[in-house]
Amino acid sequence: MTGQVGAERVAQWFREQYAAAPEGVWHAPGRANLIGEHTDYNEGFVLPFALDKGTVAAAAPRNDGVLELCSRQVGHGIVTVPLDGLTPGSVTGWAAYPAGVAWALAETGYPVSGARVAIDSDLPQGAGLSSSAALECAVALALTQLRGLDVTRQNLAAIARRAENDFVGVPSGIMDQSASLLCQANHALLLDCRSGEADAVPLDPAASGLALLIIDTRARHMLTDSGYAARHVECEEAARALGATSLRDISDPSELDGLADPVLHRRARHVVTENQRVLAAAGLLRRGKVAEVGRLLNESHASLRDDFEISWPEADVAVEAAVGAGALGARMMGGGFGGSVIVLAPADPAAVRGAVCAAFSSRGWPEPDFLEAPPSPSARRLR
Repeated sequence: MTGQVGAERVAQWFREQYAAAPEGVWHAPGRANLIGEHTDYNEGFVLPFALDKGTVAAAAPRNDGVLELCSRQVGHGIVTVPLDGLTPGSVTGWAAYPAGVAWALAETGYPVSGARVAIDSDLPQGAGLSSSAALECAVALALTQLRGLDVTRQNLAAIARRAENDFVGVPSGIMDQSASLLCQANHALLLDCRSGEADAVPLDPAASGLALLIIDTRARHMLTDSGYAARHVECEEAARALGATSLRDISDPSELDGLADPVLHRRARHVVTENQRVLAAAGLLRRGKVAEVGRLLNESHASLRDDFEISWPEADVAVEAAVGAGALGARMMGGGFGGSVIVLAPADPAAVRGAVCAAFSSRGWPEPDFLEAPPSPSARRLR
């Protein structure tokens, strides 16, 4: 999907919908987050890497102030969006994400005069693999490069995040867009979500006889409908109660003793200890100790389950079964309440797959999907 076959498929879809050829095709990957969950909007640290699957956008310019959108996954014809007077809430559904990118570009001083865009993707939606950010970033690259606009990758990530936050209404952090636009192959991205500083950290599990495996539990989540926003508010309340600008300012869990509310104490404890785990994981990877990161994944899952309370039954069972079958570590990934689990597994993860499938079958749950996840390159133009 990420190579010429993906480019040709979306280009053909473009021709079928618009009776014309696109001027270019762009790909933006989804992301997996090795560790660092719910720390991004708390101005903390995250350690994501790009996947080899993502979203592809074929596009051609228009000069009449109209954005036309179609999706091979959605079908239902072409969505037409007048750019003049475009405001948050004026576009709904999947088209809100690319429309939000056009709006955010204009709000940031990079107005686009219109375009035709066709979308294709091999990322499962709702699996916690950042399909929305991949869509935003593919469209952002297409709209800016069609017009020859010079926008840095860091600025483009901020623009794509603004589309998701302010236009679509999802209060996400900067991690997903940064991972899609800044990651390198065989590396994770250590991102300081306060300063924006990003460092490439070696992550080549195959060289250590290991593999990263993503388990799509098939329990779907919608961040706009879940407790994601509630956790965001709880973290802000905890920071205020501690007299801090954000929970990033707290470096030692003992500093949380002043939080009388037990719920806010648990939420804050997760964020503070998760930041510590991210930095510890980056240090291990820099020293080539990939296997030792497994312990931190297990600790992260326990914290997300017990302190942040955003795990779900399928994730807990998948983690337990994977570790029981020889995985070095595993944890739920993403916003929570559904989605995927990331596993640091042996190079041949057959035993892990079998154990997880058996555990799901014994509970009458649908069979999960498995995706091997080599750390891959960032967004780019395909043709």
